[in-house]
Amino acid sequence: MADPVPVPVEFVPAGRAVAEPVTKVGGRPVWLDAPQWPLSAESGEPMEFIGQFELPGDRLAYVFMTGDASDTFAPDAGENAVVVQPGGRMPPFVAGVRELTSGPSVGDDHLAVPGKPDEDGETWQFLGGPGVEPLWLQGEETPGEEAGEPWTLLVQLDATALPVDVDFGDAGIGYAFLSPDGGEGRFLWQCA
Repeated sequence: MADPVPVPVEFVPAGRAVAEPVTKVGGRPVWLDAPQWPLSAESGEPMEFIGQFELPGDRLAYVFMTGDASDTFAPDAGENAVVVQPGGRMPPFVAGVRELTSGPSVGDDHLAVPGKPDEDGETWQFLGGPGVEPLWLQGEETPGEEAGEPWTLLVQLDATALPVDVDFGDAGIGYAFLSPDGGEGRFLWQCA
């Protein structure tokens, strides 16, 4: 059996506010359950919405990151969050949530379309899935590795390829993961 292959993805302007539960970046979340906008541990204010990503079973994973905090790169410092709906659980390090339908966002709605490798044949922005390995810039940081239960890569985002304003450091890459049971997520980034 062949190794799973990452699915390259690009994001194009939607030209409208997207209200469907589809994979996208920017805009505002299309909540499937009651809104759960995570709050920054540092400021107590709502984090910025980066995007939402489709999961099996008609679920979504919502990715958030604080726009101006110092520890946004760390998966459990309380400055980023992955919220899974329906049936997910809030990560224990999240300072709290607000029932907001809209809040800070990285930009306008952009929908996912199939991407292409760059001129060197590499793909740095792609959708994950079971068995799909991230391309690390600084070294392995897959959540759960130390416990022998590695989490599944949900998406790898390239700050230089995204059409929205994200701060993943210098030419950084963001990585979102799901727990083995699919009920919880983690987000982190690395830069060159």
